[in-house]
Amino acid sequence: MSTWLLVWIIASGVSIAALCVFLASMGSQLLQLGRAARRFQDEVAPLAAEISRGSNRVGDRISSLQAPGRGRSA
Repeated sequence: MSTWLLVWIIASGVSIAALCVFLASMGSQLLQLGRAARRFQDEVAPLAAEISRGSNRVGDRISSLQAPGRGRSA
């Protein structure tokens, strides 16, 4: 086996090992991001639903206050 072939095999092995470590780290970060996004959605969803209900009530109130024949123009 020539020296250059041995050098290339070792360099390739080290590079592949570093790539595997990097991919494992990225997978871990993606899992952590997914958990954080789920927790954020669980905390924000009730507030968003309340805002939506309030918006619907305001829209209904505005509709009831408009004079007949003066509805929204399309």
